[in-house]
Amino acid sequence: MVSIPRDEFVERINRIQQQMAEQRLDALMVYGDEYRKEQLRYVSNFWPIFERGACFIPKQGQPILAGAPEGELYAREMSVWDDLRNIKEFACVSVPEEIDYPLAKFSSLRDILLETLGGGKRLGLVGRWDMSAPIFDRVEKAVDGLEIVEGDGILHKLRLTKSPAEIACLREAGRLACIGYEKLIEAAQPGATELAAAGAAEGAARAAGAEAITFMVFGSGPRTGTIIGRPVNRVICEGDMIMAAFAVQYQGYVSTAEFPFVAGKASAAQRQFLEALFEAANEQLNYLKEGMVAGEMVRAVKAVFKRRGLQQYDVYPPMHGIGLAEAESPYPDENADYPFRAGMCVNSDISLFGHPDGSNRIEEGFIICDGVPESITPYIRQLCERGAVSTEEIAAL
Repeated sequence: MVSIPRDEFVERINRIQQQMAEQRLDALMVYGDEYRKEQLRYVSNFWPIFERGACFIPKQGQPILAGAPEGELYAREMSVWDDLRNIKEFACVSVPEEIDYPLAKFSSLRDILLETLGGGKRLGLVGRWDMSAPIFDRVEKAVDGLEIVEGDGILHKLRLTKSPAEIACLREAGRLACIGYEKLIEAAQPGATELAAAGAAEGAARAAGAEAITFMVFGSGPRTGTIIGRPVNRVICEGDMIMAAFAVQYQGYVSTAEFPFVAGKASAAQRQFLEALFEAANEQLNYLKEGMVAGEMVRAVKAVFKRRGLQQYDVYPPMHGIGLAEAESPYPDENADYPFRAGMCVNSDISLFGHPDGSNRIEEGFIICDGVPESITPYIRQLCERGAVSTEEIAAL
């Protein structure tokens, strides 16, 4: 099975501790929960369910993972670190009642911080904007004289380019996303509901080995304009545009597939609209390589839409990074002056919204290389190259 080996987590902590030394940090606290999981999973492999968690990294030695009692056995199953503590601040629900855990052994946030700081006072905090104000308040008051420093930049820098193991996980996530998306197109026929089409994709990906479905964005007909709407019980009609983004998670790593198409037969106006997206997506490939300036890629995509008189429907940047989060750095706009580097993993986000003939986008995953980028969603790439615009045409391929 493709996964991140324990040795790689050890190396991550070593590199983090080197950055901590440069920034004169005595400890680093990496917070996460079920939704904002990526930073915590990067340093521990732990992904909470319901509860919250944090990894406390000292200047030297192994980290301490803190969670809550209901998920303790699950945390021990996932985490690469042996030292696991429960603290009451990370309990699974927020209710006025006091919940008793008679079999649980608790540590205190104060004790863990004192142990990790090793007599120091300077704490780097990763995930400040993801945690609730009461938890931050408890951290801030846990140790007298504690100095809290923003620490997110340490992990963002390390996560910008991916290791061979990370790339392998993203490839697998992309493979699973393609399996699901093929089933989605087969199911998104006139007479079916949005929920049925979405369910076909999710079930196929899960059965093939997906760890989770990060999200399913779905809209048909007039609902394509929702941009990030969820599937509903609407019946898909003949000639409806379908806007569906399908994000699949494998070993924490997320790949998104999205291809714009029409259920049944496409009109001439719909075909013209979708061909603009295909042209922009194919043009983008020329810039996704080692050394190319990110802003040049954005300007090239925008130029395609401008030539076609569609620039007013181009609503946000055409690409973002992928990894343990569905969208992470790099996230360039047309002024970005940094180059792409080999090992960066990115997702296209070629979109037009609010057009009279519909709204839609293309999302594909790529690995930046020295030359032509490697597609991690080859089914979507094949459809873009062939320019099929309807379920009828796709079925005939």
